[in-house]
Amino acid sequence: MVPKSGQPSNPSWFTPKRLLIIFCVINLINYVDRGAIASNGVNGTLATCTDSGVCTAGSGIQGDFNLNNFQDGVLSSAFMVGLLIASPIFASLAKSHNPFRLIGVGLSVWTLAVAGCGSSFDFWSIAICRMLVGVGEASFISLAAPFIDDNAPVAQKTAWLATFYMCIPAGTALGYVYGGLVGSIFNWRVAFWSEAILMLPFPILGFLIKPLQLKGFGPTESKQTLTSIEANVSENGDDGMRAEDQASIRESGLKSKLWNQFARFSKDMKELLHDSVYVVNVLGYIAYNFVIGAYSYWGPKAGYSIYHMSNADLVFGGVTIVCGILGTLAGGVILDKMNSTIPNAFKLLSGATFLGAIFCLIAFLFKGLAGFIVFFSVGELLIFATQAPVNYVSLRCVKPSLRPLSMAISTVSIHIFGDVPSAPLVGVLQDHINDWRKTSLSLTSIFFIAAVIWFIGTFLKSEDLFNKDDEDESITALIGKTKPLLEGSSEASSHA
Repeated sequence: MVPKSGQPSNPSWFTPKRLLIIFCVINLINYVDRGAIASNGVNGTLATCTDSGVCTAGSGIQGDFNLNNFQDGVLSSAFMVGLLIASPIFASLAKSHNPFRLIGVGLSVWTLAVAGCGSSFDFWSIAICRMLVGVGEASFISLAAPFIDDNAPVAQKTAWLATFYMCIPAGTALGYVYGGLVGSIFNWRVAFWSEAILMLPFPILGFLIKPLQLKGFGPTESKQTLTSIEANVSENGDDGMRAEDQASIRESGLKSKLWNQFARFSKDMKELLHDSVYVVNVLGYIAYNFVIGAYSYWGPKAGYSIYHMSNADLVFGGVTIVCGILGTLAGGVILDKMNSTIPNAFKLLSGATFLGAIFCLIAFLFKGLAGFIVFFSVGELLIFATQAPVNYVSLRCVKPSLRPLSMAISTVSIHIFGDVPSAPLVGVLQDHINDWRKTSLSLTSIFFIAAVIWFIGTFLKSEDLFNKDDEDESITALIGKTKPLLEGSSEASSHA
C-alpha cells in the first residue's frame, strides 16, 4: 500500500527468502507430527500372547489405549475432520481478514492441540485433539502457497514451491525417525509435547510482525465494517434512538455481513467446480494421495512384516527423506526448465506417476530387502516429482483472489477422499487378507489411475490466470488495487 504522502509504507521484517525459510520450517514441523504418529515408537503395538502363554506388553498409543487396526487408522485421519470444516472457512475469511494474521491464529490452535495429544487419556480424547490439529493446520495450508507464489522470483516460482513442498516427504520421514527415537528412549507423549514447543515461536511471530498482503487481496479487516456499524448506531443513539433499535441495527448489519460472505463463497465455489482444469487436477491428486497417505501410515508396519526389518522406522524414514527431497526439488526444477505452463505440468505429472508406479510395484515383488530398497527408492523419486507441478496447476488455473480457496478445496479433497479413507480401508483390507505384500501391491496399483487422470489434463484448454484481474466489481471495490508483494518484488528477488 502507498499512503497519501506518496512514500512507501514501512517494509515488513520479512524478505522473500525469509518468508520461504520460515514457511518451510513450519511445514516441516507439521509433517514431522504426521510421521511421528505413524512411527512404531509413537504408534506402538498391541499386547500379544503366544500359544505357550508368553505375553508381550503393548507399546505406544496403540498399546496404551488398546486400539485395533481400524481405530489406529482412524487416528491418522481424525484431524481431517477439522481440516475439512476449517479450510474453506479460513480461505473465505482471507477476503475480509488479513491472511497473515489468520495463519497466526491457525498455528496457535495447532500448538495447543498437539500439546493436548500428549496429554490425552483414551482413544476419544486423542481423536478430538487430532481433529483440532486439523483446524490449526487449515489456515496454513490454504494461505502459505499463495504467499510463496507471490514473492518467488519469476524464473524460479516452481522451484520455490518445490522447496516448500519438499518439506512434506522430508517432514514425514523425519517424523518416522524422530518418533522412533523419542518413543523408545522417553515416551510417545514427549514426542507431541516437543513438537508443540518447536512450533510455539511461529504463532507468536505471526502476531508480532507487521502482516503481509496477498495479491488480489486488500488490507480490509472485518473490524472496519463492525466499527462502522457501531459508529452509525452511536450517532443515531445521540438523536434519541432506543436501545432496542440500536440492537436491531447491529443484528441486521451482522446478518447482512454473514449473508454476503456466504454468497461470495458460493460464487467462488461455483467458479472452481466449473473449471475443468482444476477439477481434473484435483481428481488425479485424490487418487495419488490415497496411496501416499496409506504408504506414510502403514509403511513401517508393512516393511517390518514383509522384510522383517527390526528398524523399519529408520529404513522407511531414510529412504523417504532422501527420495522425497531429491524428487520434489527435481520436479520443480524440471518444470521450470520445461517452461512452467499448465500443459507441461500435466505431462510431468502423468509421466512421473506412471513410471513411479511401475518401479514401486516391482519393488514389492522382490523377496529380498536389497532389491526392494533399490526399486522402491527409484519409484519414490519419480512419485515425489509431482508435488510442485500439481500445486502449480491449482495456483495458476484460477484468478489470484481464488487461490486460497483453490488450495483449501484441493487439500480438503485429497484428504477427505484420499488419505482419510485410505488408512482405515487399508487396515480393513489387511485384517481381511492378512498379507502385507498383497495389500501393498493392491494399493500401489491405484497410482495408475492418477496417471491416467492427469494425462487427460494435457488435452484440456488451459490458461495461466496469475495476472488476471478479478472481474467482480463488488470485490474489486472491496480489495482495491494494491501491491501485495514484499519489499523487494519478485523481479528484484530474481537478481538476489
